[in-house]
Amino acid sequence: MALVTYIPRVLPVTIFRKEIKSRFIRSFLDYTPYAVLGALTFPDVFFSTGHFYSAAGGTLVAVILGYRGKSLVVVAVAAIISVYLLELAGGVLAAEWLTAFVVY
Repeated sequence: MALVTYIPRVLPVTIFRKEIKSRFIRSFLDYTPYAVLGALTFPDVFFSTGHFYSAAGGTLVAVILGYRGKSLVVVAVAAIISVYLLELAGGVLAAEWLTAFVVY
């Protein structure tokens, strides 16, 4: 098991001893960690809350604020608040819906 985790860490160092001069390969390797992180975490965003609409709303708020260049703290806090408000609104609407159809 140790060999399986050790090989991917040592192999690039032993193979690529010289500096990589190709602009294409360097830019590909520069953006690879971000692409892998996004591919691993983005699908889980939509299943992290109680409802899909609150997760989509929080993601939308985060994307808009991130695109506008806001700091990470502002983006995270705004997304959390929007998810909370959407979950709260969803709970209130669900409670009203249930009480409308309950026959006493």
